[in-house]
Amino acid sequence: MKPFKIIVEKHPDGYVAYPIGMRGVVVGEGDTCDEAIIDVTSAIKFHIETFGVDAFSDDDIIDTMIAEVVV
Repeated sequence: MKPFKIIVEKHPDGYVAYPIGMRGVVVGEGDTCDEAIIDVTSAIKFHIETFGVDAFSDDDIIDTMIAEVVV
């Protein structure tokens, strides 16, 4: 078992969640934050079963931050 950092975004029509540090596109969605996390967890498991160690990025992510800039 490997822990994953998950980004969850709230959109007008629901929630979208995706992991950091995986190759490929892995996304979950739901009407609630919890539903999106459950969906992305299932997608991560499927992605790992399908691609094995190739599912992981070569980079070891230590921390994730969100920053805002004005352009």
